Amino acid sequence: MQISFHGAAGDVTGSCHLLEVGKQRILIDCGLFQGSKRLREENSEPFGFDPASVDVMLLTHAHLDHCGRIPLLVKQGFQGRILTTAATVDLAKLVLLDAARLQEEEAERYGVAALFGTQDVEQALPRLQGVMAYGTPREVAPGVRATFGDAGHILGSAWILLEVEEGGKTRNIVFSGDLGNPGNPILRDPQRLAAVDTLVMESTYGDRNHRSRAETLAEFRQAITQTLSGGGNVVIPTFALERAQDLLFYLRQFMQDGSVPNSTPVFLDSPMAISATEIFRRHPECFDPEVRQRELAGEDPFALPRLQFTQTSEASRAIAAAHGAIIMAGSGMATGGRVLHHLKNNLDGAANRVILVGYAAAGTPARALADGVKELNVYGSTVAVKAQVSTIGGFSAHAGHDDLIAWAQSGKPRQVLLVHGEEDAATVLAGDLEKQGLAAHVPHLGETWDLTAARNTSAGK
Repeated sequence: MQISFHGAAGDVTGSCHLLEVGKQRILIDCGLFQGSKRLREENSEPFGFDPASVDVMLLTHAHLDHCGRIPLLVKQGFQGRILTTAATVDLAKLVLLDAARLQEEEAERYGVAALFGTQDVEQALPRLQGVMAYGTPREVAPGVRATFGDAGHILGSAWILLEVEEGGKTRNIVFSGDLGNPGNPILRDPQRLAAVDTLVMESTYGDRNHRSRAETLAEFRQAITQTLSGGGNVVIPTFALERAQDLLFYLRQFMQDGSVPNSTPVFLDSPMAISATEIFRRHPECFDPEVRQRELAGEDPFALPRLQFTQTSEASRAIAAAHGAIIMAGSGMATGGRVLHHLKNNLDGAANRVILVGYAAAGTPARALADGVKELNVYGSTVAVKAQVSTIGGFSAHAGHDDLIAWAQSGKPRQVLLVHGEEDAATVLAGDLEKQGLAAHVPHLGETWDLTAARNTSAGK
C-alpha cells in the first residue's frame, strides 16, 4: 500500500495524491497548479501516472487547486466516478466552466493553446457524483471504505477517512483536504478526528497563526470606514467561493450596527461569485447552526441594502464612475478577471484603498501589492500604486499553525505527511509536530511513500 504525490507537494497548489491498495488506484483531488510560471507549467506536464488506470477519484472540495485538472484527467483516459458532496458538485461545475472560459479567452488573446476548454469540462462533469454525505461510510473500492468529515473550509468541503482492509487488519488513512479556520461566520468548524494511522495534512499556514477574528474584523471595519469617509473606493480582490460570501455576511453586520452607512454602494462584480452565492443559498444544510436557524426564520445572510450583482461587462465597466463604493471582484490573487480593471482604475488614486483578504501566492499581482510594489503592470500598462494597500490575513479559510497541530493531535496518527504548503511553512510545522510526539515528513513532487513501512521509496523531483 503506497501513496504518491503529484501536486501540492512542496507547494500550495495542484493537489493530487494517488493511493494504491493492491490493484486498486484511488485518486484524491486533481487540482490546477497556480501562481508562478514554474508552477503553471506543471499543468502541461504528464500527471506522473496513467489516468486510465485510476479506478475512482475522491474530491475534497471545489477550489480550482483541488479540482482544476479534472477535465485533463478525463481527456487523458480516466473513466471512473468522482465522488464528493452534493454542494461540491454544484460548485465544481461552476469553477470548472469558469476556468475553461478564461483559458479559452486567454488562448484567443495570446494565440496559445488552451489547457482545456468548455467541451472538455462538459465531458468531465457527468463523472461528478454528489453521493458523499458527512459521516456516512461508503465503499468506494473493494476493501476500501470512505467517510467524509466536515472540513469547514468552503461550502461542501470535506476531509476524507479511508478505511483499508489489509491482511485481516483495518488501516485508517485521512486526507485533510483544506481545513477551515475555526470561527467561520457561515460554516461549521472542522470536525475532529478519531484514531488515524496515516494523516496526509495541509500545511498552508504551518508556520504561523492568524489574527483573532475580533481583531481582523476591527481592522477590516476601520479600513473601510476610513476610506469611505475620505470619498475613496475600496477594491477587494475576492475569491468567489467562501470569501465573497463571508465578506457579504460581515458587511451586512457592519451596516446593521451602523459602522458602515446603509447608503454605501456595494458591487459584487464577479459572475462566478454571484452564482456561488446562489449555490450557498441552495445548501443551507452546510451552515453553522445559528446561521441556519436565522435562515429558516427568513433572514438572507447575504443581503445588503445597495448591493448590486453585476453580471454583464457593461455593468462592470459602469462601476468606473462610482465614488465611495465597495467593489468586490475576482480573481482573489488578481491574476485575471474583472478586478484587474478596477485596480487599473483605482490604484493611482491616493484616496482609494485595496484590501487583500486572502492568500496570495508568490508571483501573483496580489502578492506584489502585499509586498509594497510601487508600480503594477495591468493589461500591458504600468499603473502607479498610490492607493493604500491593506493586507488582512485573519479572514483565511485555512487553519493556522496551532489549529493544525490540535487537529492532527486529535487523531493520534502514527505518521503525518505534510502537503499543500510552501516548503518553509511545511518544514516548520513538521518540526513542531515532532515536538508533540508525532512523526512528520514533507514529501516532494513525485515522491512515493510506502504506508506500511512508513518510508519513502522514491524521492521525487
